[in-house]
Amino acid sequence: MMTMALTEPPREADSSLALFALGASISFGEGVAQLLGAELAPLEDREFEDGEYKIRPLENVRGRDCYVVFTLNGDDVASSADKLCKLLFFIGALKDAGAQRVTAVTPYLCFARKDRRTKPRDPVTTRYVAQLFEALGTDRVVCVDVHNIAAFQNAFRCETVHLDAQALFANHVLANIGDMPVAVVSPDLGGEKRAELFRLRLERMLKRPVAKAFMDKYRSEGRVVGDIFAGDVKDRTAIIIDDLIAGGGTVARTAAACRANGAAHVWVAATHGVFSQKAASALKSAPIDQLIITDTTPLQPSMAAALGDRLMVVSVAGLLAEAIRRLHVNGSITQLLEDGP
Repeated sequence: MMTMALTEPPREADSSLALFALGASISFGEGVAQLLGAELAPLEDREFEDGEYKIRPLENVRGRDCYVVFTLNGDDVASSADKLCKLLFFIGALKDAGAQRVTAVTPYLCFARKDRRTKPRDPVTTRYVAQLFEALGTDRVVCVDVHNIAAFQNAFRCETVHLDAQALFANHVLANIGDMPVAVVSPDLGGEKRAELFRLRLERMLKRPVAKAFMDKYRSEGRVVGDIFAGDVKDRTAIIIDDLIAGGGTVARTAAACRANGAAHVWVAATHGVFSQKAASALKSAPIDQLIITDTTPLQPSMAAALGDRLMVVSVAGLLAEAIRRLHVNGSITQLLEDGP
């Protein structure tokens, strides 16, 4: 496994800003704090014998601008729902303690994939999660590459900040692609806009045309079907761009289709490596030359072993640190996303 991390000189600490990190995100939060020139604020996270817990800040937050870093993927220790509850309880504690503003920094936001009704009586879970954040008085929610940006922005009444990893992925491609012709591939029609924005960014950076392609996909009751592939990938490096990988089936079938249509190489760039238990077997034999993910969720050892040196992890710590700094001083997030951290 190869790892690439963004670094920048630490900045002078600001006493009006309080940065917290919870649970499995503490190590990641320490990296963000270091880039901000700050330290994580102390907290108590105590679990009782029956599995209930209390969580509270251990320093004064009255009148301060508070940021709480916690990625909400399920793991062997806690489910997504458990993590969401803990984050909400801590936000409530901060508001009760007089924090002037509380921002939830959730690199991976749970329950964001069910954002509309596709069948009768379907839940719109993204909206329910938004209502929970609002009920606790959350002032702002920061996420990276949610499944559906429009649904995310429309679900929340508090301020939302949507970050993406496109600049990070594009910089990686620029540094490694050489003169190889390139095509950007969407693994389904729903991700076509994301793929097109990435393709246009690559064209500007590479200063040459970048082709495009897409794969048809229809999911119902856990089954994925659709065999239509359209676009030009012949003799090119096909870069499949997606927001997340869970079971691995979608990118595996898209990679196979790219190879069948003449792609010389297949790269996958997906922001969130959520990786279910079956992902290792699905991706180990997939015709993928390189799989690029970010550290929005902790990497599972089984996936690192299955993918070996095909796996590249790009850190979003610099992106989130710069976003927090700009939000604290009312700087431009739009410019950050355009230029990268």
